[in-house]
Amino acid sequence: MGLTELLSLYGQNYLRALLTTWLMTIESFALVMIIAVGITVMRVSPMRPLRVAGDLYVQIFRNIPGVALLIIVVYALPSLRVVLDYRVCVVVTTVLLGSAFGSENFMSGINTVSAGQIEAARALGLSFSKILRRIVIPQALRSCVLPMTNLLIAVMLTTALGSQVPLNPTELTGVVSYVNTRVTGGILAFLISAIGYAGTALIIGAVGNRIDKKVRIYR
Repeated sequence: MGLTELLSLYGQNYLRALLTTWLMTIESFALVMIIAVGITVMRVSPMRPLRVAGDLYVQIFRNIPGVALLIIVVYALPSLRVVLDYRVCVVVTTVLLGSAFGSENFMSGINTVSAGQIEAARALGLSFSKILRRIVIPQALRSCVLPMTNLLIAVMLTTALGSQVPLNPTELTGVVSYVNTRVTGGILAFLISAIGYAGTALIIGAVGNRIDKKVRIYR
């Protein structure tokens, strides 16, 4: 089957899948940022139980393959009487993985904040929470724009876990399986999806580089 015929038959499917991929990426990354900041705060907390819990979270979820974690979410949660839509399971899996790596990025950003600034804040009588809110987190966010840009791209690619149900073409990789179960799309079916991923990644990268140039802290 040629490219023109493939697009004429399944172009709408690809378009819907691309939009769904974008939506899942935005939803997942928003949650990733929130949870990653929370986990990072736990990891730098003066309370040892919180530090241990935060480190344990990162060590667990950054070392589990995405497909394995998806299987756990899909099949283990129902035994706990928590039944989620498959799309939600994919988002949950993506968030758990992404937030672990996001916390590592934030930790790298925090390490760029000089100890002198923190000591000065303590000398002024600022509490731990105020030091984080006013000094550490703002600088850490500015220092890890590029790592977070890469994480956003990784989150987008992780949504391809939705393709584990080929008859439910909700995202770009899933629509390839959907097409190839009906016609002989061959490599062209994959190429169209690859162009969608690559094009989106290029846009994300360009925006991330522009933001980094504006907010970068020069030392």
